[in-house]
Amino acid sequence: MKVAFIGLGTMGMPMALNLLATGHQLTVHNRSRDRELPLVEAGAQRAATPAAAATEAEIIVICVSDTPDVEAVLLGPEGVISGAQPNSLVIDMSTISPTVTRAIAAELAEQQIAMLDAPVSGGSEGATNGTLSIMVGGEAEALTKAMPVLQALGKTITHVGPIGAGQTTKAINQIVVAGTFWAVAEGLALGLKAELDMEKVVQAVGGGAAGSWAFTNRSGNMLDNTYPLGFRMRLHRKDLLIALEAARELGLPLPMAAYVEQIESGLIAQGFGDEDMSAIARSLREMGGI
Repeated sequence: MKVAFIGLGTMGMPMALNLLATGHQLTVHNRSRDRELPLVEAGAQRAATPAAAATEAEIIVICVSDTPDVEAVLLGPEGVISGAQPNSLVIDMSTISPTVTRAIAAELAEQQIAMLDAPVSGGSEGATNGTLSIMVGGEAEALTKAMPVLQALGKTITHVGPIGAGQTTKAINQIVVAGTFWAVAEGLALGLKAELDMEKVVQAVGGGAAGSWAFTNRSGNMLDNTYPLGFRMRLHRKDLLIALEAARELGLPLPMAAYVEQIESGLIAQGFGDEDMSAIARSLREMGGI
């Protein structure tokens, strides 16, 4: 299948490599053009603009940072809408506003371009291994067309509803992630303060009801107080702001999400925004004198 992939960041690069590995004909574009070079070496073509990338593609995948980036890539002067052919399909795997997603989809539909919102969970590990959880909003017919691409990228692909539903589901995911990471950080801080053998604590807790992906994969970061990049804190904060805005539109308070967003905002202001989001443990260590 002829696929365009736009956005070759921490998530997009391994996802694009997986598409090449599964035999798709790939054209790539990235705002920082040097990011395209490893894909070209692996067999992809490169395009100077999103519009050029989309010209011959049956499916256009985008994975960029924020709502304004998606709007620029899809609807801007050199955006996908200017190059994509009628009956092509856009799959947006970014995490953005559900409301804006629905507006973009309506504008693309006027040009006979279909759209799915398909944000992902699983971090850089899942992107590399092709085991992402993909939450899809849009028409069932479009999802059928997209499946060969999505199956190269993820292990769990769930159609959660109409366009925008994928983004709302991702907001739910990020709320739960926020609470889980913060709970892990609090629990480990107590163990450190009590001077327990934390290797044994992790073994005991991880094997019980409190075990989780965050506990298994990020407790080591929090104990060592080093936070190699998996998912940037500033991007998780952006996702929480999307979730909080969606909740406000529905009249729903989210006190835990709001609290973690404030913790992350403070750490970002201190210069930690490009660390893995498990760096929220820094805040507890500071408060507890650890």
